[in-house]
Formats: sequence, structure tokens, C-alpha cells
Amino acid sequence: MPKLLADRKLLALKASSFSALLLAAVLPGLAQTAAHPTTRIAPNTTDALYRIAGIVVNSATGEPLRHATVAALSEEDSHTVAAVESDTEGHFALVNLPAAKYQLTASKRGYRTAFYDEHQDFNSAIVTGPDQDTGNLAFRLVPGSTVRGVVTTEGGDPVENARVMLFLKSHDGKPGGHIAQSETVNSDDTGAYEFSNLNAGEYLLAVVAQPWYAMHRDRRLPNPNAAGSTASDPPTALDVAYPVTYFDSTTDEATATPLVLAGGSREQADITLHAVPALHIQVDTPRKQDGSIARAELRQTIFGTVVGAESAGFLDAMQTGTTEFGGVAPGHYELAQGDPPRIVEMDATASMQVDPALGTPTTSVRGTLSTLAGTPFADDCILLLEPVDGAQRQSEIQSICMRGAFTLPSVPAGQWLISASSIEKQWSVASVTVGTHMQPGNVITVKDQPLSIVVTVTEGSTRVQGFARRDSKGLAGVMVVLVPSDLKALQALARRDQSDSDGSFSLRNVIPGKYTLIAIQDGWELDWAEPQVIARYLPGGIPVTVSDNSGKLVTLAAPVPVQTR
Repeated sequence: MPKLLADRKLLALKASSFSALLLAAVLPGLAQTAAHPTTRIAPNTTDALYRIAGIVVNSATGEPLRHATVAALSEEDSHTVAAVESDTEGHFALVNLPAAKYQLTASKRGYRTAFYDEHQDFNSAIVTGPDQDTGNLAFRLVPGSTVRGVVTTEGGDPVENARVMLFLKSHDGKPGGHIAQSETVNSDDTGAYEFSNLNAGEYLLAVVAQPWYAMHRDRRLPNPNAAGSTASDPPTALDVAYPVTYFDSTTDEATATPLVLAGGSREQADITLHAVPALHIQVDTPRKQDGSIARAELRQTIFGTVVGAESAGFLDAMQTGTTEFGGVAPGHYELAQGDPPRIVEMDATASMQVDPALGTPTTSVRGTLSTLAGTPFADDCILLLEPVDGAQRQSEIQSICMRGAFTLPSVPAGQWLISASSIEKQWSVASVTVGTHMQPGNVITVKDQPLSIVVTVTEGSTRVQGFARRDSKGLAGVMVVLVPSDLKALQALARRDQSDSDGSFSLRNVIPGKYTLIAIQDGWELDWAEPQVIARYLPGGIPVTVSDNSGKLVTLAAPVPVQTR
């Protein structure tokens, strides 16, 4: 089951972010997490009480952990029902528990606080009751890892206030992995930085900094090396920048050395920065039909993630029709230029005048949201477009949707995933209609012409619950996937969960349609979101149909057979 605590934090984040977006019409992308199922256990009519017991161990060494705090949380609202410390041999016992389903957590200083048998955003709840074996659990806590280092110049001087960014590579159902920014810290006055209590995994490290002595030349000033220049002109030698530098001190993103952390790793990752001549990028800034300036924007990207943006100077554009981004460090950039905007992806290695014809043209996407019943969408919400090839390019486009109507004025050509969310809920996209053609799922294809669409959304309030079993025995920790019949809508309509200690699972927010339900043991590293991968398991699944008349709960009569990865 997904983690309730994470869901509650996400809800608070949505509320804060949504308010900010209404004020500024700009909002960082909202991350989506799996929804937490709520499965009620029948009331305990015998007044019997049960226990959850076991041992807490170091996942890396198997060593028992003493004085770890273990807590049983209510599944419905995550409040603590019982808590205990493990003894000197790592054993724990939570006693006098009614028959119910509990989330189990453990924490200890120097270890990652975790839910029992975590996989990605899922975990297995513990079910107490007659015939349930809950007295021999092994709770494996992962020691927190640390990455520390020192950022220095080529001369050995410390670089203060360098921005050190850590990126985590994860599969997330996609082949080749997905790289996402994890944490950011600034170096201190000795150049030192530290990331602590990290989870095990594969990380990449990047550093962005500015030389403290840099003075960037304004192109409107005379060349300081030319005859007639004055002493007040900054010398070319000071017009320098640090390129984005990766561990192990390379400026080539493709050759960055990964940091592979096991539980409890302590890695030293020192970075040396080398100043190089700063770049100057000139961009045409034509006037729009209303007389305003089509301002350009330069966005720095690292591992596909936009980490900073700069708009071109307004006064310079008004006077000359051309603006310049000065003091640019060599690296990867995304430039939005022209009217309508064109998106230029470039590796900046030298100063340049950007050809106005370069780049991918953008176009407008507008439309309305509709419910499954065909009624107008009355709520305000946030609309988000994410590129399908998000592992390579992670720029997102957001807009406020006011009472079901939205306009995205500058969307590059390509395939995009569309989602909608409000303060209190994440809406599920059932289909997208272009003209008279309805396509299940949430993928839209943008070309070079304005696009008008109708996005059909639903709260997806139907819940599908059942058991994953092998040889009539429920299995815990199994990945359960509800796969839509149309695999092109896999990412939009699929629902996942992890089976609990009795093999039970619950899939929420299921949209009406035809599905195949599969259960895969040790399936968490599969590229499950790839149709050709998940299709191999469909013959071993069971068919499930959810209709508009299914109600809020569908309980499966037959268990789902567990397949081996």
C-alpha cells in the first residue's frame, strides 16, 4: 500500500502551491504519488487481541538494531495506535491490538525512517486477526548514506556558496531510468558541502557557481582590448564563468561519474572548478502585434531538468531589436525566442548570434475539461503537461484551468502527458478528444497547428480490492498492476499497489473500462510502464471490468495468481 504520510504531505504541498499559482499564475510541477488504499477489516466480534512482533535489523549487515522505535499506525488516518522500542537484541512486540490492518514504521538515528517492506512509494501493511502470522517479522532498516566533499578552484582555493545538486536515477517503470533532482545544498566558506541520510541508490552530482571576481562585459561598451578603450572597461580576462561541473570534475554531462550508494555508504566527492571565458548569446527580439517585445528566455538544464532561467534585457531590446545574454557559462540550455516562441535546445560552447529560424516551433493548446457524464467541469484546477520522453527532457508546462477552460499558448511539438489537479484531489484523465476522435488515456500529440481538445476527467472513485495468492496462500510484498485493455493508455489508466501481509490489495481511483489484473513477485524493478514488458504477464492475469454502475467498491470473487518475475 502507498504511504499515507507521504500522501498527507503531498496534499499540504498542493494546497500551498495552488494558492501561490492563483496569485502568480506560475507553479512548480506537482508530483504525482500513488494513492493510498483504505481497506476496512470486519469488526472484531470476539474481542480477541493480537500482537505484531519481530526483529529490527540493519539491511546491509543483518545486525540486530537495539532501541529502534517501531510503531503501528491506523490505516485510515495514520495516527499512532501503539509504539515500542526494540530490545538489546533488536526484538519488538506490539501487543493488545484489535483485529485490523496497520501500517508499520520503524526509525532509529543514523537510519532511514521507513515503512515495512518498502518498494518505491508502496509498502505492505500488517493484518492482525485469526490465522494471521504476525509474530515473526523482519523489519530491515537501511542505514542512511552520506556524500560530502569540497568545491575548489584549479588553484586550490575554496569556492563559497557553490550550488551543489544531487540527482537520483530511478527506473520508475521506464527503461534506462529516470533522472530527477533530489537535493541541493550550498558550499560553506571552506568550500565544503554535505548530503546526509540518503537512501541507497545511484546518484549524479553537479555544481553551479560563479567566480567571485568575474566582471561581465556589456556588448554596448567598447572592447577593452581595442584601441580607445578606457580603464573603467572590465578587462576580458575577468569576463569568465565556471561551466557546470560534474563529479568527477568533468564538464561533460555524458561522462559524469555516478555515485552508487549502498546502505550506510560514506562517499567523498570533491569537485574542482576551472574558469573559462564567459559566453555571450545574442537573440533577435521582435515586436509583437500589440507593440510589446517578444522577450527571450534562456533556461539552463542539467540532466534534462531546468535549474535556472534568465530573461533578456528589456531596454536593450527596445533600442536595438536584439538582446544579449552575457556572462553565460558553457553548458546545456533551452532558449525560447521569437513570436510565436521557438524552442532551441543547445550545447553552448562559444558565443553566438542565434538564428531566428532555429528551434522547434510552439503552438497553442486550448480546450475544456468535461466529466465522464458529459457535464461541464465546474472546479478550478491546475493543468499540467509533461513530455512523454521525460527521462530525457523534463520541461513542464502549467496553466490555471478556470471552471473547465484552459489555454496553453506556447507548447512545442511532440507528445505530452496531460493531468489535472485541484487543492483537494488529483483528477484522473479518462480520454482526450480532438475533433470527433476520442483517444483513451492522457496523451496528446502537438504538431505545428493550434490544437483544440476536450479532456474527460473523473475522480475515479471506484476501488478494486482482492487477494494475490499462490497455492491458495496470500503473498505479501507483491506488485499488483491493473492494466487497461488499450496499452496506449497504460500510463494514464494503470493502477498499482503492493500486497499486504495477508496478500490483500486495494486499487483506488479506477476509471470505468476493461482491464487485466496481474500480480508479480519481485516485480519492482520491472519497466512496467512499457507495453512490451507488461504484456508478457497479461496471459497470467484475470479480467476485470469496471462500469459506471460498479459503485464505489469492486471486490474480486477470485484471487489473482502470483507470477514470478
